Amino acid sequence: MVGIILASHGAFAEGIKESAQMIFGAQDKFEAVVLKPSMGPDEFRANLEAAIKKVDSEQILFLCDLWGGTPFNQSSAVFDGHEENWAIVAGLNLPMVIEALSERFTVESSHEIAKVIINSAKDGIKGKPDEINPAEKKAAANEAADSEVEKKVVGGTIPEGTVLGDGKIKIGLARIDTRLLHGQVATTWTKTVGPDRIIVVSDKVAHDELRKSMIMEAAPPGVKVHVIPIKKMNEIDKDPRFGLTKALLLFETPQDVLEYVEGGGELSEVNLGSMAHSKGKVVVTNALAMGPEDVETLEKLKAKGIKFDVRKVPADRAENLDSLLQKAKSELNI
Repeated sequence: MVGIILASHGAFAEGIKESAQMIFGAQDKFEAVVLKPSMGPDEFRANLEAAIKKVDSEQILFLCDLWGGTPFNQSSAVFDGHEENWAIVAGLNLPMVIEALSERFTVESSHEIAKVIINSAKDGIKGKPDEINPAEKKAAANEAADSEVEKKVVGGTIPEGTVLGDGKIKIGLARIDTRLLHGQVATTWTKTVGPDRIIVVSDKVAHDELRKSMIMEAAPPGVKVHVIPIKKMNEIDKDPRFGLTKALLLFETPQDVLEYVEGGGELSEVNLGSMAHSKGKVVVTNALAMGPEDVETLEKLKAKGIKFDVRKVPADRAENLDSLLQKAKSELNI
């Protein structure tokens, strides 16, 4: 595995490392080296060399905060003689780090990862209102929004009844997550599943224009995001024009999943990622809280043959739902 070392002035690298692991899960061969105000170049260099030994990888990628700064310069100094296996990228930001962590699962070259993450780092920089963005970024966004499949299928220019592909939408992942579309979904799960659309399936959110707008704006690069009522998702399941679509479905509650399934939706497995705590619920893990209705609904879904993958991110170890349900029942006295 490619080792990754973050290098920065102050605690920036340590903060980005912590943020990345909140989103991506705990990571091996992943270190942060910081330059403190009281520290000279030689001490920073010694810490950098210690980090290199700790990641213990032939292939190493250094992600530095500032081109020409001491962290970059000292990384360049240790880099000499390792040009074939090591790479350095400056301009450290969180999208860059997340992309690097994702890429190294399938890519064994620091050079190849470096080529990919530079674009991700740039794509992660955008602003509101739209007019403050550079002209080329707005043009790219408009081009993505006007893709041919989007215009033809969603816009309705393909006649009803037309069959694309095998005529059946592909559901790469169905996930229950109170927070719906957020960092862990937009990065780790999207990378793992590879959908071309993320569909939030919720009557409540579909009729909340503010939440709907915020979710749409959180779309990861290259992936369409839609927020639709449950009944509409049942209609899409039967629409052969979506036969070329691979979707990641997000449900806010188990009850929404049950309504979708009872309306004809077909799911073999559901990822149980996050259920927020509220009055009348008990905490069963650091990400899941359940009330009596949740327990009843999850048991109904299990009875329909649906399996549950209980974990926040792909790197987590899956937990046993039966044990969690028993814990919830015990604490709820049901």
